[in-house]
Amino acid sequence: MFILGISAYYHDSAACLLKDGEIIAAAQEERFTRKKHDQNFPINAIKYCLKEAGIESSDLNLISFYEKPFLKFERILETYLSFAPNGINSFLKAIPLWINKKLWIKSLIYDELKDYHGEILFPEHHESHAASAFYPSPFKDAAFLTMDGVGEWSTTSYGIGKGNKIKFLGDIKFPNSLGLLYSAFTYYTGFRVNSGEYKVMGLAPYGDPKYKEIIYDNLIDVKEDGSFMMDMSYFDYNVGMTMTNSKFNNLFGGPPRKPETQLTQKEMDLARSIQVVTEEIVLKIAKHVAKETRMQYLCLAGGVALNCVSNGKLLRSGLFKDIYIQP
Repeated sequence: MFILGISAYYHDSAACLLKDGEIIAAAQEERFTRKKHDQNFPINAIKYCLKEAGIESSDLNLISFYEKPFLKFERILETYLSFAPNGINSFLKAIPLWINKKLWIKSLIYDELKDYHGEILFPEHHESHAASAFYPSPFKDAAFLTMDGVGEWSTTSYGIGKGNKIKFLGDIKFPNSLGLLYSAFTYYTGFRVNSGEYKVMGLAPYGDPKYKEIIYDNLIDVKEDGSFMMDMSYFDYNVGMTMTNSKFNNLFGGPPRKPETQLTQKEMDLARSIQVVTEEIVLKIAKHVAKETRMQYLCLAGGVALNCVSNGKLLRSGLFKDIYIQP
């Protein structure tokens, strides 16, 4: 059985081909177009995967897209309506792409792969994350924890994987997002969101966590089980064109650093502060997951799971016997 997985129209479009559950080929579209973080339909990546397997699109048994577009569109519309008329400029910029492409993913796939006439599945975003970590892992049974910016609604979710089944036990929903909180500081320190977060993590060791208490006192309320709520009056990512706003700027003493300008001790201290906060929240969530699932092993997935410093501290915590991270 050949199954083709596709992601597109957000960032880093890609394709992956499985044969009887084994990965045969996988590639990002940017490798062929030479456009960094290319988000267009990954036709070149798909052609590469099919070529590697020596098959045509007509030989595919199933195609899967990485999220549910209509559910995500529902979240976007509901968010804009909740804050209207604020965010009208962002709304006018976002909607044409949805109307012209994102809502018609199924038709676009059939148009691009004209010889394919089979079924197309649309799992939820965090279900895709959980599967990408649990199924390739060496564990038959394990807890999973997915943390990112946002999928359709979920930003953090956890559950149990057993055999070929995944069961979700709980989640945190948009706009409360540890991933977007980290991205807000990525933006504020002058780096590009969705690609510069690793730079913030790398900058953190050069600073002191002097803003840690300011973050906890103003931006995010974290409970003992790791659940949290954010004060959205400091952020613009829900409806605006930027991650943060003037209230955020006032809290930290000035506007965001302009990209490519000189880094100062302030950016280093901000990076260390949000890094420490992230590590502490992830550890609290993991403790809750360990308690609720009683599993020896943990699978991590999502953008926040790429924070290797946080993962290292989680592994050394002894909460789980071993941890597998989404490749």
